[in-house]
Amino acid sequence: MLADIWTIFWRDWVVLKHRLAAFILSRMVAPLLYLVAFGWGLGRSINAGGASYLDFLVPGILALNSMNISFNSVTPVHAERVYHKSIEEYLIAPIWPYAYVVGKVLAAVLRGLISSAIIVVLAYAFGAHFTLTPLFVLVLVMNCAIFAEIGFFASMKLKTYEQMGQMNTYVLLPMSFLCGTFFSPHALPDAVRWAVEVLPLTHASYLLRGLGSGAEVSLLSAAVLALYLVAGFWLGGRAFVHLRQ
Repeated sequence: MLADIWTIFWRDWVVLKHRLAAFILSRMVAPLLYLVAFGWGLGRSINAGGASYLDFLVPGILALNSMNISFNSVTPVHAERVYHKSIEEYLIAPIWPYAYVVGKVLAAVLRGLISSAIIVVLAYAFGAHFTLTPLFVLVLVMNCAIFAEIGFFASMKLKTYEQMGQMNTYVLLPMSFLCGTFFSPHALPDAVRWAVEVLPLTHASYLLRGLGSGAEVSLLSAAVLALYLVAGFWLGGRAFVHLRQ
């Protein structure tokens, strides 16, 4: 089982290794814009409860960025299934079916963590103050894994490239702005806030912001992320097994 997972992961790592410089440079653009526009520009006129808005913003950017990178790192599986048909190599290979899911998710987590490390370096360079702890990194890993699993499940179920694009438009984009990344969801109307509170990015933002500032964090948020992590793995694995049948 571990050998199967390593084989899937290693294939993606080899591809990433040859493109690592371009990957790192491209992942610096969006965080720089967020930090300049919101951290320096808009942030100087915002009162974040006596703290710097930049300190409030950085955990949200980390949650947002790790979501997008992890989700989009897995979506090439959709092209392999629908257009290239290369996924059939894995379907007939003598590997544990769930190893393919785990290997792809781990590769996406690696990309998400590399991109997050870039943001951390940039944030410190901009003067942000937050604490990196093992629990902080664990929440980042969980957030990456959850959205990689969502991306994998979508890749197994959606039929066209346009539908994959609609996932970004109708799912990821609203979460990017509403799930506690740039402002607290408590400022939203009750009906919208209740809907936002069930989404994983909201709880990832809560946990990262609390752990980064040393504040008390909610065990409920940790439980929500754990539930999404298990459910995403089960759904993605079932979808891949169904494809093999």
